[in-house]
Amino acid sequence: MRRQLLGLLFFFFLGIASFLLVFQSFLSIPSHYRVSVGEKVDFGISLPPQISDLITVYVRGSEKASLKWQSGGLPIALAPGHISLELRIFNFLPLKRVTVEVVPTVKVVAGGHSIGVLLQRQGVFVVGYAAISSSDGKKYCPAKEAGIEPGDLILEVGGTPVHSDTQVSLLIDQLAKKKEVLEFKVKHQGKVHCIFIKPRYCPQTKRYRIGLYVRDGTAGMGTLTFYDPQTKRYGALGHPVLDPDTNLNIEVEEGRIVEASVQGIQQGRRGHIGEKLGFFVNRSKISGSIEKNSKFGIFGKLEQNLRNPIFPEPLPVALSTSQIREGPAEILTVLEGEKIESFQAEIQTVFIHPKLDGKAFVLKITDPLLLERTGGIIQGMSGSPVIQDGKLVGAVTHVFINDPTRGFGVLAGLMLEEAELIPDEIGQSSSGLNNFLGDSFCNFLVVFASSRYTIGQSLP
Repeated sequence: MRRQLLGLLFFFFLGIASFLLVFQSFLSIPSHYRVSVGEKVDFGISLPPQISDLITVYVRGSEKASLKWQSGGLPIALAPGHISLELRIFNFLPLKRVTVEVVPTVKVVAGGHSIGVLLQRQGVFVVGYAAISSSDGKKYCPAKEAGIEPGDLILEVGGTPVHSDTQVSLLIDQLAKKKEVLEFKVKHQGKVHCIFIKPRYCPQTKRYRIGLYVRDGTAGMGTLTFYDPQTKRYGALGHPVLDPDTNLNIEVEEGRIVEASVQGIQQGRRGHIGEKLGFFVNRSKISGSIEKNSKFGIFGKLEQNLRNPIFPEPLPVALSTSQIREGPAEILTVLEGEKIESFQAEIQTVFIHPKLDGKAFVLKITDPLLLERTGGIIQGMSGSPVIQDGKLVGAVTHVFINDPTRGFGVLAGLMLEEAELIPDEIGQSSSGLNNFLGDSFCNFLVVFASSRYTIGQSLP
């Protein structure tokens, strides 16, 4: 009797553990899933047949039928729209609700082009304090005393918009000779404030100052990720342009990208990040505006049409990490002059939920030639497109300092959304299930004859 009781308890707890594993798997499914027309709907989880037969996928708000979780193929999205699904176990216990958004097919030209990035800030950026040594032997910092901090953005001095560090210095000196206290319009942590400061005369520089180091524009080199021939919109870098002193995003007032020529390589090694060395091309084949500097890269419009000699035709784009797999891939980048080359890589880890900064997968450089020339991922490679199975899946963004052969990549779909190439909202379909099944129940049977979903029951 004791053995039977122990046996029953063992199988009871085994069943509980199995259920918890299934529940955890379904919790990992994103609540919002995006897919292009013609793509398979794959939640990216794999279950044994004994468990999958207990799972039913209900279509909420449809008079059609639900879809039962079974072995076999995957359903295909047929038209743009939304569909709300509820995944249940034992036909009554809800596990997960998922909104599937089907967007029109988007294809873009892959990048890989080396670009120069020229940014002009909105206002001037405060990067530090510079105390004023007065004639009385004391040191003063009026800006610090008034509450201005490194990372703040000075937008106006005495009612005049400012765009450069030189302009700020001249305005403060000129206005302080007429007024004792000056008004500064300052952006602090996203909010604009008016701050009043009394400048002090600096005997060393023979002008009035408020005790700040400020910076205006910045320049650097990176890689173009994609280009849309229809709208001429582009995306590059895959991460924001940061101020080197404060490590904060630069708020762009005006900016441009131009073609850059790579003239040398400084190899990366453990503990030291390498970089591309080069210059900006005057008569550039690439020229465009920078309209946005976001956590997923820089975005704007090109003035010329762009082509890629390796992938001349537009490529489909991975909109979710379920469309990326662990395995071989390739990256496109420039190592000499303006020549785009393709190099072998391997996607080692795919995150079901991309990080807040867009990191979606871990990439390892495996190409012997690239490893020999650069040591791995180096500065200037940011934005290099990652291609897998004929699809643009992302871009190189970061390198591991202790292992320069490995780094992170951003999801391509996030960059396209930031470039406004994917609609924020797709109109709700009058019959959501038809986005997957076609216009009739017969179409459903034809399209999904080999699907792992079969007819069940609908939810109101």
